[in-house]
Amino acid sequence: MSEHPPFAVAVDLAIFTIRDDALRVLLVERGVAPYEGGWAMPGGFVEPDEDAETAAWRELREETGVARFSGHLEQLRTYSAPDRDPRMRVVSVAHVAFAPDLPEPDAGSDAAGARWWPVDGLPELAFDHAEILADALERVRAKLEYTTLALEFVTEPFTLPDLRAVYTAVWGVPPDLGNFRRKVLGTAGFVVPTGDTGPASESGGRKALLYRRGDATAIQPPMLRPTL
Repeated sequence: MSEHPPFAVAVDLAIFTIRDDALRVLLVERGVAPYEGGWAMPGGFVEPDEDAETAAWRELREETGVARFSGHLEQLRTYSAPDRDPRMRVVSVAHVAFAPDLPEPDAGSDAAGARWWPVDGLPELAFDHAEILADALERVRAKLEYTTLALEFVTEPFTLPDLRAVYTAVWGVPPDLGNFRRKVLGTAGFVVPTGDTGPASESGGRKALLYRRGDATAIQPPMLRPTL
């Protein structure tokens, strides 16, 4: 029987939220080697009695103080380059998640710090996390084209301008107003009117209608990103 060198399984998390109208990702400042003092995505090794998703939620809580939330979480892909971790062979199962109103992080475990970074102003990242984060960002941007997952970024009840602001923050460019309204209101089950209106705008214009999430999950045909 051939022998194989030992390796570890880890998880890394790309956690997105929107703050101050900007898409932000949760990063931790590493407090231990390797890359001590560098910035990285939250994550760590999978324990023998855990599956990958359980480990992802545990590491998020231990490193950032952010508890399990009800937003969307899914596996991104597996990263397995032999030299991605200088300690040993480490295979990472990366996850991507997004939710509104996530709290300020509180560094713990082996993290020296934690904060929400705007995706257009990221620091240099440890390991292969720049690659993972780029893949995660593209996954989120693409999903907003053909699914209703933009709703995971808003708190109910919300207005159509609130929802359009999500697309603007995630894509980095606002969707065409007319096409956006046609897609959202013309896709059965995308949003459901509450029958109420929000506060009047500062300009004294008409009050915006309030909506809640519908049960639709797909947008067909997709709402394509504007070209920059």
